[in-house]
Amino acid sequence: MCGIIGAIAQRDITKLLLNGLKRLEYRGYDSSGIAIINSNKKIQRIRKTGNVNKLIKKIKKHPINGKIGIAHTRWATHGKPTKKNTHPHISENIIIVHNGIIENYNNLRKKLKTIGYHFKSDTDTEVIAHMLHNEQKKGGDLKEITKRVINKLKGSYSIVIMDKKNPSILIATKFKSALIIGKGINENFIASDQQALLSITNNFIFLEEGDIAEISCTNIKINNINNKIIKRKTIKSTTKYEVLNKNLYKNYMQKEIYQQPLATKNTIKKYLKNNEIKLNNLEDNYHLLKKIINIQIIACGTSYHAGLIARYWFEEIAKISCNVDIASEFRYRKPIIQKNTLIIAISQSGETADTLEALRILKKYKYLSSISICNTEKSSLVKETNFSLITEAGTEISVASTKTFTTQLTILLILITKISLLKNNKNKKIIKIIKKIPKKIKEILFYEKEIKKLAKKFLNVNNMLFIGKGKQYPTIMEGALKMKEISYIHAEAYPAGELKHGPLAIIDKNIPIIITAEKNKMLNKIRISIEEINARGGIIYILADQTIKFNNKKNITIIPLPHINSIISPIIYTIPLQLLAYHVAIIKGTNIDQPRNLAKSVTVE
Repeated sequence: MCGIIGAIAQRDITKLLLNGLKRLEYRGYDSSGIAIINSNKKIQRIRKTGNVNKLIKKIKKHPINGKIGIAHTRWATHGKPTKKNTHPHISENIIIVHNGIIENYNNLRKKLKTIGYHFKSDTDTEVIAHMLHNEQKKGGDLKEITKRVINKLKGSYSIVIMDKKNPSILIATKFKSALIIGKGINENFIASDQQALLSITNNFIFLEEGDIAEISCTNIKINNINNKIIKRKTIKSTTKYEVLNKNLYKNYMQKEIYQQPLATKNTIKKYLKNNEIKLNNLEDNYHLLKKIINIQIIACGTSYHAGLIARYWFEEIAKISCNVDIASEFRYRKPIIQKNTLIIAISQSGETADTLEALRILKKYKYLSSISICNTEKSSLVKETNFSLITEAGTEISVASTKTFTTQLTILLILITKISLLKNNKNKKIIKIIKKIPKKIKEILFYEKEIKKLAKKFLNVNNMLFIGKGKQYPTIMEGALKMKEISYIHAEAYPAGELKHGPLAIIDKNIPIIITAEKNKMLNKIRISIEEINARGGIIYILADQTIKFNNKKNITIIPLPHINSIISPIIYTIPLQLLAYHVAIIKGTNIDQPRNLAKSVTVE
């Protein structure tokens, strides 16, 4: 879950590395560091705990410069977020940065200690640095040495290596962790993600599993996993470089909440043409969609909640059975995959390690086809599925997903509607409903004042319950997750019918309960749950369709919302839940865009 970047050029690359590092902060911000070899072949290394801005401030006080360098922003796995554990790590003349987890690092560390190596950190990365240094004594160039070392590693990694003795090349290698080369004119770059390099190039080489690349200013040589020299295709990226700024917003999360009408509008515009659904690269393969008898969705976190909502749609609209699994658990099951099953893998970044591994496990089974739903066009997930549907959310900076979630739901609803129509279900009216999503989101954003007022009630709260039914259950799961992520309140979500199976035991005046209530056939069931909570002295806050009438009671607060069509209600009801979590976090004074202990892209298990 770390971000790495490297550069070799005929100009000073310090600022370039730092700018790229800022773009990679979504991968972790426990600490960051940079190492540059200057014109005197001396290593200049600066490391700092905390986010990249702290590193930038330190470099302003202690300037460094050079034409070759590497940098890293860390999410702590092995070792606490301290300076000694911050990358880059050094072993004499060898300097490296690494993303991933080396599973056998402990045994390797013990062996290195027996031959005289001393460790200054608790990381698995320092093991790789010492192994490279040790192998160098046995001869061979840096690329050959790297090959010998990675053959001994178990786990996942993307690694960039510099050698003080030869400051004319960078070595890069990857296994189960994304790494791309950016091509310039008499300069080349390496990074975890193209976002880090889009300001300087849009020509990229995507390294494949086991590749080892030797990169100089003017040349790129790649050996594949079998050690054969190979020429990887250069791809011109169509991803637009977005200037990162908050404009008039307090932080990125607020900005991204308010970008949702445009993000969903752009997503709908991409796939709806003249009231017809056009699924781009699936256009010539609609015959496959007609064959579907089962859906298997794999995802993690917020994307998992999108999958749970999609299950209701698949069953209700397309009349297809649907299984949804948390990818990190699916990996360790022995699933039964039916014939003509469509696999749907959902991930904002397309680099979620558990989702990728679950997909790779599924490839051992016989299934119909696979589709990724992602916000990153050239991601690993997109490359590993048969087809992809890309959301038009734009860059999302805040760790807590907002616009990527609602665009995922929008694209899932579009896909499900298309499958339903292909199976001759008469659901064309849903297209008109989908087109209303941006307008309805915009409408509900006008209720922010009421939500902000409500948030003040939760300043001293430590625990919350979120209750929903039907499609509103996964919706309130997402609401509870947002509350946990950014306000640090312990929030749990339950289906309304499950209250009497345990949760009622913790109901008291100190645990506020958020309930979503829409006007549908399950409303009376929600009313029963409200009465059960009320009878036990619970404090209830109901986000409800304004046409619903509730009895006035002292411990019940109603926040009326506009009437929403039941099909798109999970998308629209998500917005006030996002706003509630946001304003509670504002009151509590937490770091909203970079909540503690988290990272946006979870690239390790």
